[in-house]
Amino acid sequence: MDERKIDPDNQKIKLIKSTSFFVLAAFLAFLLATFRPQKTTNIKIVKDFKTNIPEIKEETKTQESKIKVVKVIDGDTIELENGQKVRYIGIDTPELVHPSKPVECFAKEAQEKNKELVLGKEVWLEKDISETDKYGRLLRYVWVNDVLVNEVLVQEGYAQVSTYPPDVKYQERFLEAQRKAREENKGLWNSCQYFGQKVLSSQTEKGCLIKGNISVSGEKIYHLPECGSYDKTVINESKGEKWFCSEEEAILAGFRKAKNCP
Repeated sequence: MDERKIDPDNQKIKLIKSTSFFVLAAFLAFLLATFRPQKTTNIKIVKDFKTNIPEIKEETKTQESKIKVVKVIDGDTIELENGQKVRYIGIDTPELVHPSKPVECFAKEAQEKNKELVLGKEVWLEKDISETDKYGRLLRYVWVNDVLVNEVLVQEGYAQVSTYPPDVKYQERFLEAQRKAREENKGLWNSCQYFGQKVLSSQTEKGCLIKGNISVSGEKIYHLPECGSYDKTVINESKGEKWFCSEEEAILAGFRKAKNCP
């Protein structure tokens, strides 16, 4: 009787061991089968993520840099819609609104050109090394689409190169643009005896604002502030050009009224 009781128990133990082995083997096989595809998938996801990182960063940077210009202060300074002022890197235009300096030759023309290029437009701001100048203005290269505004102002003779290290990224481009502008006598290189020449004289300070200009052909023409070419006309007193306090004074000096005056 005792042997018959033991044999079933041994068979049960063997069956349990055999079953446990197959269950464990099946479980391990399941883990192995499911683990490999997941590992491959994860690697692909990580590779894709790393590949996309530069594009995401670049897009974010670009979006933060694009902003609208609401005011042009002078030839090389603008104000943005967020109230920040931006000073163009690498160039200098004649003084127009300096608190301790008079208006300089070609200053108004430079401002008007700057307005033409950026006013009311969305621009891209590119930083070099420095963040701001001593006045708290952002130091930036300013782009309108693919046009580098700083360079255009130099290229057309509205500005001269003025580099302050470490912000020198486009220095060589600017110097080449200036060389060509000077060779071709563009802008201030043609109209001003030297960069920074004063426009205001004792006459203008007294309120004598009529410009007596002498044309290339030698004709004497005076321009009132409301005349179409007033802002573009630069007076060079060393050539005999003058400021007048009245039209009568200009006429007596041999000048005629410009044809584009109202």
